[in-house]
Formats: sequence, structure tokens, C-alpha cells
Amino acid sequence: MKTMSAKDAKNAFGLLLNTARAEPVSIEKHGRRVVVVLSIEEYERLAGESAKSSGGASTEAALKKKGK
Repeated sequence: MKTMSAKDAKNAFGLLLNTARAEPVSIEKHGRRVVVVLSIEEYERLAGESAKSSGGASTEAALKKKGK
């Protein structure tokens, strides 16, 4: 997994997007990992696995329910 600082992610957003399409990218703020950016394909794969293991409730549905 590649790692970028939040400042670098902001200043090189296009690079972040291109990199995240190939592999997840960890974003650090003050030296601490705070988020991971990943491709939609990887997200859907993970959300599908989550739905299978949680009896059908997908991550996306849970987020929509919370209003996010």
C-alpha cells in the first residue's frame, strides 16, 4: 500500500486518483494514518464481501441509512 501525506494528496490529487486506481493509498496527517483511498472496483468488492458476511446488509446501504 502506498502512503501520502494529506498535503501531498491535496497538492497532487490527480496522482492520488491514478495511484488509488492501481492500489489502495493510505493518507497520513501529522504522521498518523487517517484514511485510505481505493478504487471503486475494490470498494465494491469489499462491500460485497461485507454484505455476504453480515447477512446481506451492504456497507453502502448502511451509509445511506445514516444519511452520509
